[in-house]
Amino acid sequence: MRTHDDKALKLVLTALFISLIAIAILFIRVPIPFTQGYVHLGDAVIFLGIMVLGWKRGAFAAAAGGMMGDLIGGFAVWAPWTFVIKGVMALIIGLVLQKAVGSRLVSGSRLITAEIISMFIAGAFETAAYFGAEGIMYGNWAVAALGVPWNIGQFAAGMVVAVLINTALFKTPVKKFFAYRAQAPTS
Repeated sequence: MRTHDDKALKLVLTALFISLIAIAILFIRVPIPFTQGYVHLGDAVIFLGIMVLGWKRGAFAAAAGGMMGDLIGGFAVWAPWTFVIKGVMALIIGLVLQKAVGSRLVSGSRLITAEIISMFIAGAFETAAYFGAEGIMYGNWAVAALGVPWNIGQFAAGMVVAVLINTALFKTPVKKFFAYRAQAPTS
C-alpha cells in the first residue's frame, strides 16, 4: 500500500510543478528591449522542482511546464525550443546533483554548493541554447546577442530564489520530499 501512496504523491508533485512552472512563466514577465522575448521566474521553479522531484520527474516537469508557458502565453513558436532547452537544463542539474550525492562526499553546505554549481552549469547551457535558437529563428545573431545578458539575469535570479526557498523548505517537515537532500549524508 505504501508504494502506491508514494507513486501517487510523486505524480501529484510532478503535476504541481508543471503547473507552477507555467504560472511563473506566464504571470511574472519582464519584456526584453529590442527583442520579442521576455524574462521570467520560471527558472526558479524549475530549479526547485528538480531538487524536489529528482532528475527524471524534474526534467519532465521543466520541459512540460516551460512548453505550456509558451503555448498558453502566445509564444507557441518557441514551445519546441523551450521543451528541449528546459528539459536538458533539468537533466544537467539533476545528474550533477545525483553524482554529487552518490559520491557520499556532499552534505550540508557542500550540498548547497553543489546545487549552485549545477544551476550555474544549467544556466550557462540555457543562455547558449537560447542564443542559438534566437539566432536561427530571427536570422540575426546581433538580435540574439541582445538576449544573452537577460538570460544570464534570469537564471541568476532563479538560482537565488530557488536556493532561498529550498533552504527554507528544507527546515520544515516537507524536507522528506526533497530528492537529493534527503539522500545526502547528514554530517
